[in-house]
Amino acid sequence: MAQDFRRYTANAVGTSAVTVVTANSNDTLIGISVANVASTQVTATVVINDGTSDITIVSSAPIPVGSSLQVLDGGAKQVMQSGDALKVTCSVTAGLDVWVSAVDAISA
Repeated sequence: MAQDFRRYTANAVGTSAVTVVTANSNDTLIGISVANVASTQVTATVVINDGTSDITIVSSAPIPVGSSLQVLDGGAKQVMQSGDALKVTCSVTAGLDVWVSAVDAISA
């Protein structure tokens, strides 16, 4: 079976949580990059909501001006089941751009 690679983006993420992707099947996140686009250091929080609770992937991680954070590194992956939502929040208004790479529908 061929793999169905997807990408999801969000621009100018601020202090309110932004849902970057909601799984519509059993999906695997293979990369999450958050870039500081503000003129000052920011912090990033990334969670996966499982329909009941927010499960923190990274909390208040500092990102210097002009830098980015690879939330999944060293070959790490996160599995999302149908309905799970990946959300990102920044410490300042419009401070982050987000790029997520995923494999869609990894199993039936």
